[in-house]
Amino acid sequence: MIDRILTIIDKEWSEVFKNRMVLFTIVVLPLLFTILPLASLYFTKTTSGGDLTNMPAQFALACGGMAPQDCMQVFLVNEFLLLYMMMPLIIPITIAAYSIVGEKATHSLEPLLATPITTFELLAGKNLAAAIPAVVATWGCFGLFLLFLPLTGASSAVLAHVLSPTWLLAILVIGPLMSILAVNFAVMISSRVNDPRVAEQLSAILIVPILGVLFGQISGLILINLQLVVITILVLFVIDIGAIYLGASLFQRENILTRWK
Repeated sequence: MIDRILTIIDKEWSEVFKNRMVLFTIVVLPLLFTILPLASLYFTKTTSGGDLTNMPAQFALACGGMAPQDCMQVFLVNEFLLLYMMMPLIIPITIAAYSIVGEKATHSLEPLLATPITTFELLAGKNLAAAIPAVVATWGCFGLFLLFLPLTGASSAVLAHVLSPTWLLAILVIGPLMSILAVNFAVMISSRVNDPRVAEQLSAILIVPILGVLFGQISGLILINLQLVVITILVLFVIDIGAIYLGASLFQRENILTRWK
């Protein structure tokens, strides 16, 4: 079974990585999401003074005994945390749009289904082929962020905040859970559309809740903390189980030849 899943992954990567848009999403976009917070921290640190009145009152209160400038930088990096939570959504959507829906247009799925591979092995291979690059890119760029963070002049308080359980759980746990959700959502969309671009656009709906959290935090309505992250992990775990089951049920092997036209 493992050999068949690995074969599917190798097949998917050999096809999707030929697409320039996929390569841009996997390489350039994560690097951009890493450079932005580093540059913002650097230029914020070089400015004089610090004013807590520019941030939501509840966040300033949560900073505790931090210096005003450190608290402002912590508030800033918390906004960029959401960028790292977007990466595991955007990358799998792009890959899945070309690896799943594209097979409907090229009719390359039918020969594959003629092999002894099971539906579980097929979907597992496609899920992993889309999720692994997203997780690797997210974790890799987070590692680069940590590596270059001291060069921005950020204080030890800011570094400690980035290495807190809130950030680590968001990056290491929520990221993969979001990737699984994105891929299975793309599978469900692919059962209803025939154009990869349409599938990618519809799947992008998943980004809307992240944007809601971003604007909610900027306005002071939401504060990303350990409690919110743990609740999010539990909710995503339940949603992922449902998405996997629903995606598999829509991907009915016996109906593909008649419905995927």
